[in-house]
Formats: sequence, C-alpha cells, structure tokens
Amino acid sequence: MKFNLLTAREITNLVKEKKVSAYEVTKDIFSQIDRIENKIKAFLYIDRENALKQAKNIDEKIKKGEKIPYLAGVALTVKDILAVKGMETTCGSKILKRFISPYNATVINALKEAGAIIIGKANMDEFAMGSSTENSAFFTTHNPWDLERVPGGSSGGSAAAVAADETHVALGTDTGGSVRQPASFCGIVGLKPTYGRVSRYGLVAYASSLDQIGPLTKNVEDSAIMMNVISGQDKKDSTSANLEVPDYLESCKVGIKGLKIGIPNEYFIEGLDKEVKLAIDNALKLYEKMGAEIEEVSLPHTEYSLPTYYLIATAEASSNLARYDGVQYGYRTKNYTDLSSLYRKTRSEGFGSEVKRRIMLGTYALSSGYYDDYYLKAQKVRTLIKQDFDRAFEKYDVLITPTAPTPAFKLNEKVNDPLTMYLSDIYTIPVNLAGIPAISINCGYSKNNLPIGLQIIGKPFDEKTIIQAAYNFEQNSQLKKRKPDINLPEVKEEVE
Repeated sequence: MKFNLLTAREITNLVKEKKVSAYEVTKDIFSQIDRIENKIKAFLYIDRENALKQAKNIDEKIKKGEKIPYLAGVALTVKDILAVKGMETTCGSKILKRFISPYNATVINALKEAGAIIIGKANMDEFAMGSSTENSAFFTTHNPWDLERVPGGSSGGSAAAVAADETHVALGTDTGGSVRQPASFCGIVGLKPTYGRVSRYGLVAYASSLDQIGPLTKNVEDSAIMMNVISGQDKKDSTSANLEVPDYLESCKVGIKGLKIGIPNEYFIEGLDKEVKLAIDNALKLYEKMGAEIEEVSLPHTEYSLPTYYLIATAEASSNLARYDGVQYGYRTKNYTDLSSLYRKTRSEGFGSEVKRRIMLGTYALSSGYYDDYYLKAQKVRTLIKQDFDRAFEKYDVLITPTAPTPAFKLNEKVNDPLTMYLSDIYTIPVNLAGIPAISINCGYSKNNLPIGLQIIGKPFDEKTIIQAAYNFEQNSQLKKRKPDINLPEVKEEVE
C-alpha cells in the first residue's frame, strides 16, 4: 500500500488499529519525496533523521499500551515562516539564511503533542510576499499538475507538497490569500481561520493585523482534524481569542438543507476566467440540489480591497521587517564602514526585490505628511469592507465566490508585472481585511486539466459552518477526484 497517498484520517485509523507502524508510514513518505522532489522543489529543508525518530517513539508508545496520539503517524510539512526548534527558519529569505529557531511556535507544540511527525520546512515567497512562490530567495516551486506553472503563493511549497503526496498535511500562513490561493491552484483544501482563532506565536510577522496560520490538506475532513488541534486561546499571543473551540469534525456529519448562501455580485466581473465561472456555477447548482437557498448579494466596497490591503500590509511590513539589520541574527554584509552602512548594505543585499518594494511602499504610507492620506484612510475603508460582510451575514450563513480569477498561471508570466500578480489575490484579500474565516476547495478542472478553487466565506469564528458546507459539497459532488501526473521530464532549476 502507498501510505503517502492516504489522508491523515486514514493513516491514524491504520496506526491505531496496528495495521501499520508510524515508522513504515514515514519511510513511505520519504520514498515519495526521493522520487519526485527534484521536479516539485517543495522543500527548503528535510529532517529525515528526526522524523524517523518521532515515528519510532510513537510506535514505542503503542507497544507499551499508552494512549495513541490524535495524529499518530501523520506526516506534517511546515511553511518556513513558522518557528520549529532546532530547524532553520529562513522565511524564504537570504537575510535569515542559517538562522536556527530556539523555540517552537504554539501550533508546532500542539501538533507534535498530537503525534504529527514534522518531516521538513516548505518553500515560500520571501517573507510571505507573493502569489507564486517565485519570490523565494532560493528556488521556485513547481505546480504538480503542470511543472511549467506556479503552485500559487506564498504557501506554494506547502500546497505543492500536499498535492504531490509528499506529505499528508501542511501548515501555511494567509495574509491576503496565501493558504487559499495555492490550495486552489494545486487542487487541495486550504482553510484560513478567523483572526484570533489560531495562535500566531512563533509566526514570523509580515503584516500583524492580517497574518493567520491555516492548514492545507487533501480533503475537508483532514482540515477539520487539523483545526481541532491548532485552534484555541494562547496566553503567549495577545490577539488570540478566549472562545470555546467546537469539534470541527462533528461539522462533517451535518447536512446543509436550508443553508442560506449569498453570491457577491462584485466577485463575478470582467477578468474572471470563463472556465472558473462555469465550475462555480456548476457547484452552485449542486448546492441547490442539496437543499441550500441561494441569492445574490452586494458587497459594495469590494473594489477598494486591493489598494486598502497593499497600504495596510506594506505599512505593517515596513515596521516588522525593520528588525533585520545584520546586528543580532541573520545575514550580515561583509563590506561596511560604520553602523549606517552596515544597516543599508545588509538590507540591500539580504532582501529580494519584492520585499524591498513593499518596505518602500509601507514606509512612504507611514511617513510624515502622508499617514492621514494613505494609512489612516485605508484603515477607514477596511472598516467599511468589514461592515459589508457584517450586513451580508445578517441574512446569509455563508458566501460563495471563486478563490482565484484564473487557474494556475505559467512560471515567469507575471514576474515583471507586480500589479497583475497582485490581482491573483483579488478574491481572497477582503476576507483578511475583515478578519473572517474562509476555505478553498476544488470544484472542477480546466480544459488543460488544472484545478479550480471555490471559496466559502463564513461569519467570524464560524469555521464550523464553512467546514460543513465544504464537506457536503466534497461528498456529493460527481466530480471525479484526480491526481496530478508527476511522471514528467525533470525540470532543471538554478539554485543559489
């Protein structure tokens, strides 16, 4: 049996029934990585030795009759923006190359305690700034469905690893769509929780009021399982909410008859790919057959989401990234004469072009004389965007939209056109500005056999309902589940 092809739920059932050992499962995962990683390039770091040790420890517990952990034997890949003790944490940036984390993020402690086996760190756009994983300082990750296309970003390495069966589950982070958009491009499930539902302690900050950790999984059930483990208040994170966490797995047992679905007019405009629209329309027909009630709704301030996001996110980034100066940790330039030149040259050499672009934009927006015109105004518009959602949720249980305006685009297609690249996240950004939850699931394929994502948006802290809606679609869809064909010619890639 190819254990790498199974879901997390299937693996834990086999391990608990003693039909397979965690060690065997982990060995099988590494066999898949050895077979195809040179084509996908999902990982920045693979920790084979410690992963196999973790697996042996779980097997020893089972032999001794101890309680079997919730995620026993499940292979976990971590986006390289999350702190894992003893592992390099680079954020996909040269400026943090060789930085070894001295502690674990809260979500990592929770998952390790639950028995998840950390197999490595995933590639990403530098400091989570990008929509294609082409902004990594080290190399580009390839989409398993078509090696000439991007896997999405910034959690592209995590999404590609799940889609290529190099891991059972992965963690990503979502600042403006960076879990959901790569999930859409790679044909998997990506969930962005409500801001405050999951602790951000140990997440290297990009934009602190927007960042959120979320799971990338093969199906909705696994997403629910992951949320059961990582959700909850954390005293180390002042923004985490002190709210009871429901059993998300129970949400998968409930039907959706009578569910009220709103379809935002503003998401079905010029620029939406015809094949994407057709797939969403077909999905909505299925929801009607299952007993859901569907109506159109207006979110009038949607058109302002993109500029609002890029003012707020870059302003917060310019502040958060000021700590990387070559003094305490990370990269330091070799050629400097004084403290000023140390800062300037370290940052010039250590940061990539997209990070520099966003720092400059954010610094400008926060500068004297421009703060009120840009940053403050953006915060006011953000409130209007949130109020649009609040009004919609007075009537509807969930909103359904495309996740991305197109299927995965080709490598290098948008690298030299940042504005076009930014539009890749046009349907996901409003959710982050409002701080609400959303999930992306596969709802079809293009004529080029590329996955298409459907986004389900929920009320604050109501992940339960979006999981319920997503699971019912997944179980009732006549869409034949496909796997990417990775037996393709090897892609040669330059590595720094």
